[in-house]
Amino acid sequence: MKKVLLTAAIASALSVSSYGFAEGPIDGTIYGKVNVSVVNQDTGSSDEWKLNSNASRLGVKGKTEIADGLYAVYKAEFEVCVDDGDCKGQTFTQRNIMGGIRGSFGTIWAGKHDTPTKLAQNKIDLFNDLEGDLKNTFEGENRVSNMVAYTSPEINGFAASVAIIPGEGADLDQDGIDDSGLADGMSYSISYTKDNLFVTVAGDQDVDNQDLMRVVAQYTMDDLQLGVMYQQNEDNLGTKDESGFFVSAAYTIDKTTLKAQYGSIEDDVDGDKENTLSLGADYKLAKGTKVYVFYTDNTDSAVGQADTDDSAFGVGMEHKF
Repeated sequence: MKKVLLTAAIASALSVSSYGFAEGPIDGTIYGKVNVSVVNQDTGSSDEWKLNSNASRLGVKGKTEIADGLYAVYKAEFEVCVDDGDCKGQTFTQRNIMGGIRGSFGTIWAGKHDTPTKLAQNKIDLFNDLEGDLKNTFEGENRVSNMVAYTSPEINGFAASVAIIPGEGADLDQDGIDDSGLADGMSYSISYTKDNLFVTVAGDQDVDNQDLMRVVAQYTMDDLQLGVMYQQNEDNLGTKDESGFFVSAAYTIDKTTLKAQYGSIEDDVDGDKENTLSLGADYKLAKGTKVYVFYTDNTDSAVGQADTDDSAFGVGMEHKF
């Protein structure tokens, strides 16, 4: 009986492999990446070596035509922790998961997902998922539950995305009153793309206790990529009122990409300041596979206190599939 079941399973797998994912009930793509790095991290009070799994993931995404020009779309993506197998006590933890309808009118979708504001940075963060990640210094890098969103098609280079977040009884704006409306939180982005230029304005309202606005621009010229972001944000309690900027540059020479980025943000309420600096290089081994080296220095400066400095040096490998 076991041999019969095993034979059936193998035959089923070969059938799927032979016909791909374009027909029948299975119409999606399995994808993912493994990103691991060996890092020396010095916080001033400790100096240690670590093996990190940098948002390694496994997912499936696809679309099914349900009528002429109308598609059901979906994505289910999970983080896997390559270093020790423990993702906050779980084998897998949820990342972007959504379902929706796509047509000539755009896409209406819902789920737990990166906000339009987070997506608006458009990869100007050259050290994403590493110690120099934008989220370690700036607010606005949120993945939000219970999101209902609309993304427009691109028209003459312009596109927009807006998401609303029902409160579901939580106090999103920190006013002491539970929020139960359909749009107690909101995130949006409006972008323009032409040739090698990308510009977007994005913002949050009552997302992660923040009201936020950011402007992002990215320009590519031959082997050079430049990025810049300006951001303002304040929390709902009036204890934080920040403004800052972020710049990045990448230059590719054959199979090597040299990278650098710097960001600084200051709180006008208490004068505290955060800076981040990262330098590094990637070397492409094959399509979807690279090795890399990086150095990051993150500094927190609080008025009347000694600076807190956190530096990291690491080498790693990333393989996408």
